[in-house]
Amino acid sequence: MKYIMVTGGVMSGLGKGITSASIGRLLVEMGYRVVPIKIDPYINIDAGTMNPFQHGEVYVLKDGTEVDLDLGHYERFIGVELTGDHNITTGKIYRNVIEKERKGEYLGQTVQIIPHVTDEIKSWIRRVAKENDAEICLVEIGGTVGDIEGMPFLEAIRQMRNEEKPEDFLLVHVTLVPLDSSGEQKTKPTQHSVKELRSIGLQPDVIVGRCARRLEEGTKRKISLFCDVPVEAVISAEDASDIYEVPLMFRDEGLDDYILSKLKLEKREPSGEWERMVEKLRSLEDEVTIAVVGKYVDVQDSYLSIREALKHGGIEAGCKVRILWIDSEELEKAGDVEIDADGILVPGGFGKRGAEGKIKAIEYARENDIPFLGICFGFQLAVIEFARHVIGWEDANSSELAETEHAVIDLLPEQKEIDELGGTMRLGDIEVTIKPGTMAMKLYGREKIYERHRHRYEVNPDFISEFEKYGLIFSGYSDGGRRMEIMEYPKNKFFFGTQFHPEFKSRPYSPSPPFVGFVKAAYGVEI
Repeated sequence: MKYIMVTGGVMSGLGKGITSASIGRLLVEMGYRVVPIKIDPYINIDAGTMNPFQHGEVYVLKDGTEVDLDLGHYERFIGVELTGDHNITTGKIYRNVIEKERKGEYLGQTVQIIPHVTDEIKSWIRRVAKENDAEICLVEIGGTVGDIEGMPFLEAIRQMRNEEKPEDFLLVHVTLVPLDSSGEQKTKPTQHSVKELRSIGLQPDVIVGRCARRLEEGTKRKISLFCDVPVEAVISAEDASDIYEVPLMFRDEGLDDYILSKLKLEKREPSGEWERMVEKLRSLEDEVTIAVVGKYVDVQDSYLSIREALKHGGIEAGCKVRILWIDSEELEKAGDVEIDADGILVPGGFGKRGAEGKIKAIEYARENDIPFLGICFGFQLAVIEFARHVIGWEDANSSELAETEHAVIDLLPEQKEIDELGGTMRLGDIEVTIKPGTMAMKLYGREKIYERHRHRYEVNPDFISEFEKYGLIFSGYSDGGRRMEIMEYPKNKFFFGTQFHPEFKSRPYSPSPPFVGFVKAAYGVEI
């Protein structure tokens, strides 16, 4: 087994996730079996309870595990479907160690960070690599070198480096190379970061320098000299026009060849799939504007998978997608609503805040026949909007938001028996059946699909016949027809909603069908 570890220094948010995903893509292009693992040093068990304002979107895996958004990058770049085992947190590690201690598995030993916690980390990494039949295990350690919570993980990989053969272990360190006021590239932050890494017994094999512009040869030589790595192992990671160009930038820098050489792997002819996709992306000229109406628009990483899925839909439709971010709370305060966009998307998001603003946007889309896509909560709000303004139930709402006679969105009877908040959450892949002769069938082209979920409330079955009487079709369902999964309104050219999150399974080379249909409708081409 070959191990590639990715650490970061100087500051968070440098792009370790994109770096890891890009390395994985280069290896996958050559036919290597790669399994990625993300280590998040926070004490939370998972990302499910984290505020999107602080942490960006919560990404949902096929088994329902709620994780950091970097695992979404891995899935999109590497082309794998991951599970909760591919995300290690401090909370998970300590829970396992404490459970073993309670069962007496440590035979009365004093349980300590070294060796018990570090052994748990190492065994987790090795187990996942083996179970996934991987040739290369790619591990990203979140946070930055020097963070207190990250120390046990760095110590674990220090031990792994000594336990593995030299040709089976590679450490990639991502650092910041800032520009001073005169535009000179400064290497001192990188030097200090590597010094910090060395102080805990780790020497990087590769240094990836993040900079606004391409690293100069003089800068590379200086980093090489002070940080004790070959010049060819100092890789420029300048700002890219699109994240999907990063693997090709790394290839141009020779990173793939260097990794293969260090790990003693054979060089194989790449498939070219990624390069063809990027060339298609670069060739796009026409543009459509999509308004995304949400309450987290100040932190656009809250809708990262939405943004990427729209881009994927644009690649397939043959156009660029420009996103117009609209704060639903501001829309709520506005009087008359006018949205200058080719399409309107209302994404997921729990809670009452901004909900009425989203409903205004949905009404505007429906009444003006502007292509509309509602996802999860956006799907539910579209049902509420239709009930209010087409059927005429002015009090229509979700029981999550208000008590009302027309709770068109509600918990199912068995869900109401569970009082604990979140206890009824539906998470992960669930089979959805699509009705023939519908837009959903036209988009997906098959009767059975599997899509990822993250919600609690459902369309109230008591009102479904009334909706269909007024022309709203529920074209996808699950749980034997008890739960509505897809809605569409055939009177409009594209008015479509999904209870699930199709963005989580969208890939640049395999876009999500609802997003393809939506962008095509906004672009004015045949679906």
